[in-house]
Amino acid sequence: MITEKVTVDNDYYAHTVHELGRIIREGGLVAFPTETVYGLGGNALDGSAAKKIYAAKGRPSDNPLIVHVADPSEVGKYVETVSPLAEKLMKTFWPGPLTIVFPKKDIIPLETSGGLPTIAIRCPRSEATRALIRAAGVPIAGPSANISTRPSPTTAEDVLHDMDGRIQAVIDGGPCQIGLESTVIGLEGDQIVIYRPGGVTLEMLNAVAPTTVDAALASENSHPKAPGMKYRHYAPSAPLTVYTGNTEKAVEEILSFVKKADETYGFFVSEETARLLPAGVPRFIWGKRADKESFAHNLFSGLLYFNKHPVDRIIGEGTDTKGLGLAIMNRLTKASGYHIVVEER
Repeated sequence: MITEKVTVDNDYYAHTVHELGRIIREGGLVAFPTETVYGLGGNALDGSAAKKIYAAKGRPSDNPLIVHVADPSEVGKYVETVSPLAEKLMKTFWPGPLTIVFPKKDIIPLETSGGLPTIAIRCPRSEATRALIRAAGVPIAGPSANISTRPSPTTAEDVLHDMDGRIQAVIDGGPCQIGLESTVIGLEGDQIVIYRPGGVTLEMLNAVAPTTVDAALASENSHPKAPGMKYRHYAPSAPLTVYTGNTEKAVEEILSFVKKADETYGFFVSEETARLLPAGVPRFIWGKRADKESFAHNLFSGLLYFNKHPVDRIIGEGTDTKGLGLAIMNRLTKASGYHIVVEER
C-alpha cells in the first residue's frame, strides 16, 4: 500500500475531500489534522474499520477510540442522553480540544468503544477535518496517528514516519497548534471529572462547573477511563528522566549530567537552561519557562527529535501543574515511565 500525502488547498475542498470521505465510508483509513495532534481516522460505525485502526497502531483493542463529529448537533445520533451540563460544555468549548464521555447507543459498535457502554466524542477545530467528516457521511473514530506507545504526531511527516504503507492517505494540515491531545472528561451529576488533561484546562472547566481530576491519573497501576491512557504511552526511543520542582535545584541536577562520560545524554529543556549547556551537547529547546503554550506545542516534537538524533538517555526539564502544566506533566510522566524527580526547596 502506498500512503498518499494530501495538501489542504482549494482542490481539497472541491474534489479531494470527497474521495477521502469515500475511503472512510468504505472502511479505509485516513490520517487527519486537528488542533491537538494528528488522528488516525476510520468509520466509527464500522467495527471492522476499528479493528484496522488497532492493527495499524499495534494498539490493544480494549483501548477505546475517540469519535469525531463535524457539528455538535450530530451527537444525539450516537449517545443515549445529553445532559444540560454537556450541552453547556459543547457550546463553550466546541469546536475545540475537549472530549466528552457519553453513554453510547448501539449504533456505535463495541469495537469502537473498546467494549465499553460509553463513547468519547469531540468536535475538532480543523475545518479540513470537519469537511472530511461531512464528506464521509459518518462520524470518524480517530486515536493519535502513531505506533502505539510512541509520541503522538504533530505534523504529517511524523505520521508518515509511523504509518507510511499502513494507511491510504494522510491530510497535511500543517503543524498542530496545541500539540497535546484533547482533554477527556466525564460528567458525574453536576460535576466534571478530568480523565485526561489537555488543551482545555482544569481552570477553564472549573469556570463552567465544579471539576476534579480522576485519581487514576496519579497512579502507575491504576486503570484510567480515558481513551489512549490505559497502556504505556508517548515513550521516546531513549529512557527519559524529568526534573521539576525547585527551578534552581532542578537545573543544577540537569547540568550535572553534562560532566558524565558513561553515556550520551540529550537534553530536553527550557531556553533558559539551554543557555547554560556547552556547545555541541545534544538538546531540544521547548521554549521559555513562562510559555507553557510553547512547551505543549513542542513536547512531542521534542521527544521525536531524539528518535531522529539518538542518545543513550534524555534528561528533561518539567514545569508546574498549573494551567496547561497539568497536561504537560501528565504526558511527561507517561513518557518517562514515571521517572519524575521533584526537587524540593
